[in-house]
Amino acid sequence: MMRSAIILTLLATPVAADTEYPPLDVLLSTGETIIGQTIDYPEGPAKMTSAIVTMQPGQQTGWHTHEVPLFAYVIEGEITVDYGPDGTKTYLAGDSLIEAYKTRHNGINTGSGIVRILAVFAGAEGIPNTVSE
Repeated sequence: MMRSAIILTLLATPVAADTEYPPLDVLLSTGETIIGQTIDYPEGPAKMTSAIVTMQPGQQTGWHTHEVPLFAYVIEGEITVDYGPDGTKTYLAGDSLIEAYKTRHNGINTGSGIVRILAVFAGAEGIPNTVSE
């Protein structure tokens, strides 16, 4: 068989139905935020936003709220978040969470190096992801 005929035969061969999806390492699966709020998606046309937040040692986010659900994954470092009456929580590299939203909070890099966080907002057009005080 000619080389081009072999290639065409391979390309035309269907993938086996029992092929499995690659294994997943689930970081988080929940219907609640880190402080126990039920997750509610905003109304309107969906708008996903992803960002890397980088903070220096001692740096603070300032008091703020998120108006949409936010998945966060700590890539490196340590951050402590003050949720006011809901207490404080410290997150380390490898931690993932659904951040509190519509609830005032302040994060501070309490580690000795930078903290980097992957933030993924499940928002909607016209609704701000974060509102600072």
